[in-house]
Amino acid sequence: MTFTSAALDRIQPSATLAMTSRTLELKAKGIDVIGLGAGEPDFDTPDFVKDAAIEAIRNGKTKYTNVDGTAELKAAIAAKFKRDNQLGYAPDQISVNVGGKHTLFNALVATVQAGDEVVIPAPYWVSYPDIVQFAGGTPVFVRAGADQDYKISPAQLDAAITPRTKWVLLNSPSNPTGAAYSADELRALAEVIRRHPHVWVMADDMYEHIVYDGFVFASFAEVAPDLYERTLTVNGCSKAYSMTGWRIGFAGGPKWLIKAMAKLQSQSTSNPCSIAQAAAVAALTGPQDFLKERAAAFQVRRDLVVGMLNDADGIRCPKPEGAFYVYPDVSGLIGKSTPGGQRIDTDEALVGYLLDEARVAAVHGGAFGVEPAFRVSYATSEALLTEACTRIQTAVAALR
Repeated sequence: MTFTSAALDRIQPSATLAMTSRTLELKAKGIDVIGLGAGEPDFDTPDFVKDAAIEAIRNGKTKYTNVDGTAELKAAIAAKFKRDNQLGYAPDQISVNVGGKHTLFNALVATVQAGDEVVIPAPYWVSYPDIVQFAGGTPVFVRAGADQDYKISPAQLDAAITPRTKWVLLNSPSNPTGAAYSADELRALAEVIRRHPHVWVMADDMYEHIVYDGFVFASFAEVAPDLYERTLTVNGCSKAYSMTGWRIGFAGGPKWLIKAMAKLQSQSTSNPCSIAQAAAVAALTGPQDFLKERAAAFQVRRDLVVGMLNDADGIRCPKPEGAFYVYPDVSGLIGKSTPGGQRIDTDEALVGYLLDEARVAAVHGGAFGVEPAFRVSYATSEALLTEACTRIQTAVAALR
């Protein structure tokens, strides 16, 4: 007799968090490891956001709040959606949660049941399929490889939808690839959704402010306003505002769905941290000019990493439009052997080799649904990225 639930047995630990933990363990032992596995900006939380949190503490804002967010934060989120995405949401159409992952969890668990399908483009963020499976649903993967710049086509989406489809999950810019859908590409996908009135769209826009080369971000409901009532627009403070540890995610959507998410949250976490909510108000309503400055710094790092990885024989690294990840295809390395005679037969074996021999930590593509590949986070200094890519080049060149 097992004591754990069937729901728990349907999920696996996060591969990205596992690699981060492994990196920290090695560093604690004094081993020189460069960690490129964590999806976390290395920039600090802006001082004006920290100051707002300190002021909130001093003003006694340390009590319970409304389950799914303070009135002040909901107002700030509504203003953000209007300012950045031309989307109008009333306070009772907004949910505030303990990070973006919590937002997705609440929405999926509140709506998905046995027999339901959720269409997930692959490569995907590692938590998507596990949350769907925890809820009792079935993830349906639509594969888009490097030859498609990691973006699915309307025909692929249409072929994946069945009478059992409940949601389509769109993450743009993407974790793990950095690929971003243009407004025209989203409109083409929206044409497919219109033909299937039972299908909803979950637009994960967490990386909207981290885009490059003049790319213009667009949110799904923004380009398809007739599908507004069938869209949950998900975002948060973690990536753009370097507030990963503050744990504030949020969403805008239909009132009934937001109410359902609040019902679930009332029996799990209750409200997000009151101090973090006060900080999020400052982040969303304060100066926004630093966002472009940080995106420009990330673009320099992207170009460095893409160039150096493409210089490594057997690696093909597309140049992404956003986020702070690259997802190099390593088909050219599969089947080779290490200097010690170990055969590299999977991308997981390659990532293990890079960790053991080059002391560079990345996450294998199998964790994200498209292999052979690996994910590199370039949310660290140019000096460390240069050293890490040099180590990768040397390690790859040693394969035979």
